Amino acid sequence: MAAVCPTGFLSLPIKQLLSVSVTALTLAGCASFTPDGAMAPVSSRVSSEISAGAIKIDNAAAAKTADNRVKALLSKPLTADSAVQIALLSNRGLQAEYNALGISEAAYVQASLPPNPVIGIERLAMSGSLEIERRVIANILALITLPSRTAIAKTQLEASRQRAIEATFRAAASARRAYYKAVASRQIVAFLEQARGSAAAAAELTRKMGETGAASKLDQARASTFYVELSTELARFRMTAASEREELTRTLGLWGADIDYKLPGRLPSMPPIQTAKQVEVDAVRKRVDLIAARLELDATARSLGLSKATRFVSMLDGGWRGNTEEVSADGISETASPQGFEVELEIPIFDLGAANVRRSQETYMQAVNRLMEKAVNVRSEARQAYGTYRGSYDVARQYQARILPLRQTINEQALLQYNGMLIDVFELLTTAREGIESNVAAIEARRDFFLASVDFQTAIIGGGSGLGSGDNRVAAADSDAN
Repeated sequence: MAAVCPTGFLSLPIKQLLSVSVTALTLAGCASFTPDGAMAPVSSRVSSEISAGAIKIDNAAAAKTADNRVKALLSKPLTADSAVQIALLSNRGLQAEYNALGISEAAYVQASLPPNPVIGIERLAMSGSLEIERRVIANILALITLPSRTAIAKTQLEASRQRAIEATFRAAASARRAYYKAVASRQIVAFLEQARGSAAAAAELTRKMGETGAASKLDQARASTFYVELSTELARFRMTAASEREELTRTLGLWGADIDYKLPGRLPSMPPIQTAKQVEVDAVRKRVDLIAARLELDATARSLGLSKATRFVSMLDGGWRGNTEEVSADGISETASPQGFEVELEIPIFDLGAANVRRSQETYMQAVNRLMEKAVNVRSEARQAYGTYRGSYDVARQYQARILPLRQTINEQALLQYNGMLIDVFELLTTAREGIESNVAAIEARRDFFLASVDFQTAIIGGGSGLGSGDNRVAAADSDAN
């Protein structure tokens, strides 16, 4: 890591006068830029929680490596895990969040440095005399508070890391949700296409039977209506499938030839249900947004202490001063070099610093209240997400284990009774329509279970909402810079 601390100045007097700066720098420590832009803790946490790799693409080599990996994943039909990995590699909104982390690291490194000294040279010449004045001014207040400001910036950097982790979890969760929606829509479309084919054959058979007098016009109209209504429903789901595929494409950050990726024809089988005994405890301990809020509160508290310590001294500058005077009189030149120091102190006559302290106190209590509110909400969200996850699992299993087998039996028996002339076309079509609705509902129930599983995971580790807007990211970056 390349350190950016100053190494010294040119002249011996300046070195002596800036000894305070060296002392403050030693106490505060010299921060350095990390090779990966502070990404190591982010990558470690992401890998342990969601088994995916998070990298910052900040050079051509990293971009090429990420592109090759994305193309390798796209060469096969997507899975939920591969969709997540592609999103972490291609989503530019996520990379912007990593840039915000880099901005925060730069603010931390800058905060750890002493203020630059100001050097001034003044030359005054008049008849018979020449005066040269040299000055070095340093912000003594900034030097004294350097350790405190460095600690605050370090805490803000840690909070930015947690926000970057949360943004990664959000991107992963969004990719999983979009994937399950797109695959479910594709599966429903495939099922309706098959059902429409059967309806078309039934309508054609009924029409031919009508030509021989074996089917009434009412039966023919019902069969044709069933086919047309099923075709309309298929068209509606095709639009939904196309829209949700585009949503997945946006979430993955794909464009050009990469948008022709392959999706599986059906949702995966449901995994065993996860049991959770300490949902609230796990959420409070793991939620990255709650961890970030705690760190931000700590930084605010440190800032409040700094404001109290400096409320009566808003500007204090000090430095070394040396003059060289040359006076000529009667053809004889004399040179004098008086030296000394100067201190500038702002006198708190009108602004006593009370407004700054009150602002800091209110800001701190605002952060405390928001943290407490978030802790309450996190507990509730965890309980709610687990209840939905558990309930959606039961619903999906009910469709799979009970409803669909019963519907299959009903359809088979209805067909046998129709062939035996025990029921008419209307009852047969009604049974077929109900069976189609049950199959579509079963696919949607399985999709809802997978969506609930994503929501449950994000309720525990964080990242429950979509990626923040650009305005939010800029606001976070500005906060880090300050």
